[in-house]
Amino acid sequence: MASKKVFHLSLGLFLSLYFCLAQAAVILQYHHVSETLPRVTSLSESEFSDHLSFLKEHDYQVVPLHQIIEAIKQQKSIPDKTVALTFDDGFINNFTQAAPILKRFNYPYTIFVNPQLIDEGKSYVMDWQQLRELSKTGAFIANHSAKHDYLHVLEEGESFAQWQERMRHDITHSELRIKQEIGHNFKYLAYPYGEFNQDLQELVAELGFVGIGQHSGAVGKHTDLTRVPRFPASGIYANLETLKTKIASLPFAFKVDAKSVTHNTKPSLKLSFLEKDFNYRLFNCFIAGNKAKITWLSDNQVEIQAEKELSEGRSRYNCTAPSKAKPGRFYWLSHPFVIAN
Repeated sequence: MASKKVFHLSLGLFLSLYFCLAQAAVILQYHHVSETLPRVTSLSESEFSDHLSFLKEHDYQVVPLHQIIEAIKQQKSIPDKTVALTFDDGFINNFTQAAPILKRFNYPYTIFVNPQLIDEGKSYVMDWQQLRELSKTGAFIANHSAKHDYLHVLEEGESFAQWQERMRHDITHSELRIKQEIGHNFKYLAYPYGEFNQDLQELVAELGFVGIGQHSGAVGKHTDLTRVPRFPASGIYANLETLKTKIASLPFAFKVDAKSVTHNTKPSLKLSFLEKDFNYRLFNCFIAGNKAKITWLSDNQVEIQAEKELSEGRSRYNCTAPSKAKPGRFYWLSHPFVIAN
């Protein structure tokens, strides 16, 4: 009887883990679809078509971003193999190159735009009429700040209170312009350059917005809605062979203890796992041009730190671990750091 009870308990634990893992999705981030612009933020039309063909051929469900965000807010199940497509900055080639391909696949997508740049008539971004046209054929338009500033940075001589007021106006006025011109507004803010700090996160939450980054990782019910991850899929990340693994990735269930903007050139990242469907010995972290020192502080808490000093500017700690319940798939998370001077 005892062994039978243990079996049922083990089976129950496995099933609860399995169904919990089904509450997962991946958000892909693009900028340019072009063969003439800088490769670092671009991919070709054929590469983009290959990405969408892969999703269709392997039965991924491409859904509007708000469907995923609302599921997280309401703690509802997200079907496995769910994907959302996003574009940052609203470049002209999104209209001329990307949109016809997306229309062919009948896939919804979100474009994060800078309303002040549109109002100023900048030639490299779509105008409101083009965005309205796309919004009628599967595009959702969302907030990327007024003019793509570093939002967390205080201007010279600016007090913290003045910064808060400036950010409130930037975010809310940009959202108002989108609502006025397009007719919908989701209160999503994609952080320019993917940079944010705790003060900005708190302000975003206070305003009732969802903050969306550029750091890698899948999303699920434990995702912090002030720092939603996305997988970059342009430039070196456009390689479909490596992107396949990321599209199939699973979200770690964790809480993070770390400053995203810091003067510390060897910043510490502490993660507390709420669920742990992986072997801690197979948990690995990577830092470009550096090595990660991994220290397990307890069964469910780990600290990661760069062994060598990081250079000024943006860096990321990327961590992965193979799933026990879903062999062949990996948990994936990324934490962005800005080393300030």
